[in-house]
Amino acid sequence: MPGPGPHMMYTLGSGVGLMSVSHGRFSPHHCLFYGINAFLGPDLGSFSEWLTSTLGVAESFGSLIMDAIHHPFYYVLLLGLPLSLFYSWLSRILLQKGILDSVSGISLTRRQCLLLVSAGSLSHFFLDHLFEENGHSSMYLWILSTGWWKSRAPVNPDAVVVVGFLCSCFIGGFIYINRVKTVKFRSQSAQSIRLILVIASLYCLWCTSQIYWRNPPQPPVGEEADLGVLVFLAIYFFLPHSLCIFSMNSRDYHNGTEQLPL
Repeated sequence: MPGPGPHMMYTLGSGVGLMSVSHGRFSPHHCLFYGINAFLGPDLGSFSEWLTSTLGVAESFGSLIMDAIHHPFYYVLLLGLPLSLFYSWLSRILLQKGILDSVSGISLTRRQCLLLVSAGSLSHFFLDHLFEENGHSSMYLWILSTGWWKSRAPVNPDAVVVVGFLCSCFIGGFIYINRVKTVKFRSQSAQSIRLILVIASLYCLWCTSQIYWRNPPQPPVGEEADLGVLVFLAIYFFLPHSLCIFSMNSRDYHNGTEQLPL
């Protein structure tokens, strides 16, 4: 599975990208805690298992910790609250001691830290599910199972009609929402997100009906594993980055000066 380097580079790289476009709302404090929880977070379970096996004591306990903590959701359920309290306190100390700039001049709240703990855990498994167990992880095998590998996938007319209709609605709806107007509304981004969620849900519903509900099953989109890919990206890519966005400060800050929204 990926080691410390890829986990930290992926999350810190993403965090720096959010820092650069958020005008201080996503601060170095956000970035640091997001990166730490993507690396040290769920891997605390792996470290416990390694430590007990190396020392030759309480190996069953180490395995138990591994099973409980090295998990995208159990990690947050078990350690989310205490870690959010700790990181909130640590953010305040780092700011007071002048060790790490926050741009805004304020430390992170417990709610922000909990969101970053959750985002870090999910981002950790974004890499783990793809690049561990020699490509035979349960998640990766499930993603592939939603494709059609029995033989050359037939091109079904109903699949062409449904997928073509959904993609046309996607493109047409996006253009309509973001069309040139004399007055611009802030709700355009929110409307675009709702459109994506609706089309993605209908797309997944179509794939599910063809793979699991139809007897005999048929390929929903040729040989493509679209259902697995969409579910994986929703949980392990878009959700953690959305949590990072939700954890941002409520005001824009630029060069240490508060910028109120227009």
